Amino acid sequence: MVRRSVARLAVAFTGVVTLLVAGQTAAYAAPTNDDFSAAVTVENVPFTTTIDTTDATSDPTDPTGCANKGSVWFSFTPTVDGRVEAHTFGSDYYTVLSAWTGEQGSLTRVACNDDNGSQRSRIRFAVAAGTTYHFMVGTGGYGDTTGGSLRFSLDQVAAPANDDFADAITVGRLPYANTQNYAGATAEAGEPTSCVTSTYTAWYAYTPTTTGSVTARTNPGYAGIAAYTGSSLTALSRVGCTRLYDYRPLTFVAQAGRTYLFQVGSDGSASHTFQLDVAPDPTVEFYHYPSDLSSYDQVSLSSSAYDPAGAGIASFAWDFGDGTTSTEAYPVHRFPGDGDWTVRLSVRTLDGRTASVTHVVPVRTHDVAVVKLNVPSTARVGQTIGVTVQVQNTRYDETVRVDLERSGPTGYASVGSSTRPVPATGTGTGKTTRFDIDYTVTADDLAIGKVSFRVVAELVDARDALPYDNELRSAPVKVN
Repeated sequence: MVRRSVARLAVAFTGVVTLLVAGQTAAYAAPTNDDFSAAVTVENVPFTTTIDTTDATSDPTDPTGCANKGSVWFSFTPTVDGRVEAHTFGSDYYTVLSAWTGEQGSLTRVACNDDNGSQRSRIRFAVAAGTTYHFMVGTGGYGDTTGGSLRFSLDQVAAPANDDFADAITVGRLPYANTQNYAGATAEAGEPTSCVTSTYTAWYAYTPTTTGSVTARTNPGYAGIAAYTGSSLTALSRVGCTRLYDYRPLTFVAQAGRTYLFQVGSDGSASHTFQLDVAPDPTVEFYHYPSDLSSYDQVSLSSSAYDPAGAGIASFAWDFGDGTTSTEAYPVHRFPGDGDWTVRLSVRTLDGRTASVTHVVPVRTHDVAVVKLNVPSTARVGQTIGVTVQVQNTRYDETVRVDLERSGPTGYASVGSSTRPVPATGTGTGKTTRFDIDYTVTADDLAIGKVSFRVVAELVDARDALPYDNELRSAPVKVN
């Protein structure tokens, strides 16, 4: 009985193990293209497929140069040279996408991307007809260790019509604009790379009928542009250059009858509109400080110059209208006297375009002086005394305010004022304008035993050029 029970138990245990193994195999089925040798062959493009990669595994021979935690494989052999784009847009997990050439265990990486925004990856690269490219899609990013629903797409991107130097598009009348998709652009053998290092390039040709500055730019503006003269890729002379991501136009003087070849280089992520036009003139303006000038001021002049064509400002030329000049961008100048001075600023760009601006700068020297202050020698508490101020003005009719201040233990405090017109009397006449201000002596003045005064004259509608002579202090008034 014991032996029979043990035998039955062994059979039952074997059955359970068999069921567990069978169940495990059913629950953990890897994708059919889990291994390199079982890669799904893409026969025609465009190609799109959706598969479940939850149980994808990593083979020991899988390359590790583009990180992944379980992968599936696709392969494609193009029939023509060009570019391809592969992406995982529409997948529900973070993917790592890479492309390789070679044999299993000895692969060379062509492209790799693990995040082209959110949960998607995208790669673009040039392909050669007859070469087989293997695409590996794995998991990665943000701690993902398993796959999910993978949507893999592959397409061959057509090259632009002007992809090759020999097929450069001829630019006609300016302004000119032409849009090309650079996703399929390629750099042919022998293309110059000293300026435009991108492998996504296209060409334009322009022969001006008149000599003058031209400006080339792209929209979006981050593409690189190089301009050349010459008749073949191996015999080009560079005229100018803006590199990829410089975000500036290319401007130079184009000679009539000479053909210029423009090489436009992109990062391949977008279409670009190539624009060529006559270079606009620079703009220029200037300002001065202070704004109300006198003949005593050292005037700071500030230039504001801008070249919309991007060549840059090469020189500044000031004519101050008084027989003097300057080539500084921010000169300091003193005008020789009052008057309306015609000031002109001219600028020149590196390629020779010019612009100028002219302003009349008025110089008016306003100046008054307090030349006399009369007070009594003695006073008593409660007495109202008269303070007489003489103000001299020789240049322009002014309105003047005179403030009367009394002394105290902590300094001077205002106790009265008078405002009135002060006509200009000319130099050498000695004529003045009289201000009379009353003050009533206080008990505080008696406690100190004396009081003194200070008067300050200020122009109401102008800036005094020499304010140091605008105040006087009186002798002490004895208080009884």
